[in-house]
Amino acid sequence: MDSADERKDARKDERKTVRVTIYNQPYTLAVSGESGDVEALAHSVDQLMTDIAQRAGNIDGSGVAVLACLHLADRLRGLEQELSDFRSQVGEKSRQFSYLLDQAIR
Repeated sequence: MDSADERKDARKDERKTVRVTIYNQPYTLAVSGESGDVEALAHSVDQLMTDIAQRAGNIDGSGVAVLACLHLADRLRGLEQELSDFRSQVGEKSRQFSYLLDQAIR
């Protein structure tokens, strides 16, 4: 059986280094999954920040980052609400099907 230290070392070995640029700032990230996924996310964030900067006009990088975070938080909240609505719909449909099955069996 592997010790905790051996498992921890194995996880470190699985990590890859990825270099990305977001809003003209280079970052070196350690990733355990597909590097292409992280690169795509970084590109998406870079594009969002660039778009915000173009629309906002005279705003510094920190302000652009805050607006980007607010935008992403708003998107996340919307998706969480959609998921909650979907779960409610699935629960309601499950209750309806259960009722219909009970009626069909009787």
